[in-house]
Amino acid sequence: MKRILSVLLISFMLMAMVGAAGCDGEKTENNGSGTDSRASSDGERTITIGTWFDVYYTSQHNSIYDDPRVSDLVTAELELKNMREIEERYNIKLEYINLTFNGIQESITTSIMAGRPDVDVYLTDLQFGIPAVLSNLATSLDSMGLAGSDAFTDNIVMKSLNLQQPETYLFRSSLLSSISVYPMGFNLDMILEKNLENPQDLYDRGEWTWDVWQQYLVELTDTERGIYGWSGYWTNMLHGLLHSNGTSIASSPVTTVTSTPTIQVFDLIYDIYNLQRTARPWDESEWTINNKLYAEGRSGFWITSDWLMGEQGGGELPFEVGVVPWPTGPSGNRETNTHGPVGGNWYMIPKGIEDPGLVYDVIFDWHNWYNFDREKAEDLEWSQNQYITERNFNYALMMEMNTGFDIWESMNLGDDFSMVEIMNGEASGSSYAASVELLIQDALDNFFG
Repeated sequence: MKRILSVLLISFMLMAMVGAAGCDGEKTENNGSGTDSRASSDGERTITIGTWFDVYYTSQHNSIYDDPRVSDLVTAELELKNMREIEERYNIKLEYINLTFNGIQESITTSIMAGRPDVDVYLTDLQFGIPAVLSNLATSLDSMGLAGSDAFTDNIVMKSLNLQQPETYLFRSSLLSSISVYPMGFNLDMILEKNLENPQDLYDRGEWTWDVWQQYLVELTDTERGIYGWSGYWTNMLHGLLHSNGTSIASSPVTTVTSTPTIQVFDLIYDIYNLQRTARPWDESEWTINNKLYAEGRSGFWITSDWLMGEQGGGELPFEVGVVPWPTGPSGNRETNTHGPVGGNWYMIPKGIEDPGLVYDVIFDWHNWYNFDREKAEDLEWSQNQYITERNFNYALMMEMNTGFDIWESMNLGDDFSMVEIMNGEASGSSYAASVELLIQDALDNFFG
């Protein structure tokens, strides 16, 4: 997506620079260079968040009912109380500015490049947050001494996004409201009837690999009875296999679609659909039938998630449903593989602001209204119920905590890029990769500007 080049300048009443009050302990060195301090005469600094939607609760709010959609009153009271404590602790006001979706992109492009960011921290969608990072418009967490700290490694309050860059720039709250990854579901009864081992046990021992999975697909397939080892959406299948093989299609300004690990993914898809014929033939006219065949007991493995369990059947089915991470590919590594594409909104501290370390501290404490007690803050009961067993849910949760970056599905490639040609045997893995390389690279050039 091409970044909008028109100018949106936001004016603030700027006061004389004064030192902002800090938290207990040594303060982070000021890495800013261009923005005047948004401070009052008594030294109180106003820290601003640039968003494209309304957020709660900040210094602009005095009642939990300032949020018109408030429902959890206990949590809202804790968040508002925490905001008052942060104001006193740091001698700051925290305010958000809804710049709108287009306006936040314009603000990032113009004000940071001019050396005077409109706000102290941006809450960005990845489609404009990542180009900003790669255009050298963000302050790295490393420069503040944060990237390797426990604040990120334990994932209790904040998590950071690895863009395969030397330094880390994007971060967000690690609290979960749902599980967004897509593990493999499997029919355990069908597997045990074939005297095969539970894939979860294989995964735990590090023995759940592409080769083993293909052997399972062969054992489970009975085409005469309309039973297949695999049936599922090709989009999620492609994501799962790419991440399990330690590769991607569009995770940097230069596509890796023709790399050996990526072609290995394409070849595997070709093989199970055309050579081994263990995957149900793709029905392009009706996407859902490709995945919900399992509910009829006619598929060994499929794409699953909490919402798919709820929609297409889980605990109420007449067989036991299991969940397992994707098997490790020949170029993958079980210990370092990510488990699906990342999404959501991420904070970015722009270059050119005063004391970015203070800004980070405030955002960290603002999100830590639960005082490190995630059980008090996180309600994943619905997801847990959909996953049926604690073991199933724990695999999904582990995957959710370790996602990676690949934006091929977010670049508006449409029907010009799909696995249908490979699944239908119309193209080999290498020939298909070569045919779409320019298409994907052009999209990446537009995305990264």
